Amino acid sequence: MTGAEVPIIETRALGKVYSPGTQAEVVALRHADLRIGRGDFVAIMGPSGSGKSTLMNLIGCLDTPSSGQYLCDGIDVATLDAEELAVLRRDKIGFVFQGFNLLPRMSALENVAMPLGYAQVPPDERRELAHETLVAVGLGDRASHRPSELSGGQQQRVAIARALINRPPILLADEPTGALDSRTGEEILALFKRLRDDDHTVVLITHDAEVAAHAGRIFVMRDGEMHEEPGFGSRESGVVEPQIPGPGRAP
Repeated sequence: MTGAEVPIIETRALGKVYSPGTQAEVVALRHADLRIGRGDFVAIMGPSGSGKSTLMNLIGCLDTPSSGQYLCDGIDVATLDAEELAVLRRDKIGFVFQGFNLLPRMSALENVAMPLGYAQVPPDERRELAHETLVAVGLGDRASHRPSELSGGQQQRVAIARALINRPPILLADEPTGALDSRTGEEILALFKRLRDDDHTVVLITHDAEVAAHAGRIFVMRDGEMHEEPGFGSRESGVVEPQIPGPGRAP
């Protein structure tokens, strides 16, 4: 990422406090500075309760910060009303979860096509785009199968296809290999790398260091604070970014 490029994800001193000013107050995130470029593959790693899921919810515009600023593709999300925020979330961000979250009575094709209904895409075009996306994740021959007729890895591929159907530049994956065996997990991680190569930005939330090692950059969260692990970068291209405390990086 060059200095002239606008980060696809940028947070500035982002913080989140639950139940502030009460005995139940919890500081879930402290002064998180993050710059992620288009086409980056980033892992955010930490144990349960470290703040990584809070950060993902803020990046995914599922929650609002208590302090700081979040720019999504150059847009300050705090300036958006509820409708504008929903449009940004639909167009910019795809979500993949550990539990797949597929509707059991729908076929793979219908599950993938579902977000296009909210975007008011005509049914024929919806089905065509859904089939193309299933082909892209290697499941073109499973379009008519329901989730119960698919393996865990295949269900996760359907979930990834659904996340990609609106062609969002950002893919947020929360423990996407957590319910899979190691071999299937490796296949899903290889798919994320291909998506990265197609210019998607992949942000992977995980507690597993072996999973995180597949990413080009790794951030570690402890007690709501985030630190980038030195020595990681765009390894395939030979470009390694230094450890950077925040957006005020030196040129």
